[in-house]
Amino acid sequence: MKFYAITENHLYRKAYKNGKRTSTRSISVYVLRDRHAALLKKQNPEKKTLNRIGISASKKIGGAVQRNRAKRVIREAYRQIDKETGVRTGYLIVIVPRTECTVLKMQDVKRDLHYALAKADLLDKSEKSAKPEKSDAGQADTPSASPAPNTADTPDVPENPA
Repeated sequence: MKFYAITENHLYRKAYKNGKRTSTRSISVYVLRDRHAALLKKQNPEKKTLNRIGISASKKIGGAVQRNRAKRVIREAYRQIDKETGVRTGYLIVIVPRTECTVLKMQDVKRDLHYALAKADLLDKSEKSAKPEKSDAGQADTPSASPAPNTADTPDVPENPA
């Protein structure tokens, strides 16, 4: 799905000032209800409510290569979270990478972003109903308890040798 980016500076400032902030070691996420979501829904050809995403990487992160890598990793992490669990729509979401983001793998950034979105109450409620199905399927393949040691193959050895 193509991202709808936040392009106006005043929307970034609104998200920073009025939005709910959640921070992890690699990112900070600002979330604010988008007042123009209904208008954007009418303009959207699919007639769906969407989120507008902004990624703001400052020069504190590093050079252009590090900033672009951080933005690419965050974009892909958000895309995967949206595809797997779903993200509630109708919000302005500003994601600010920290210096840790440049050295972490995408899975670590994805875990941090998932935590931040869950804390901001942006993940779909259907995720909670999907978790038990996954755990039930996982329990069928793996035994629930560790097997008892096999005593039939071990020779009888006295505990106190004389």
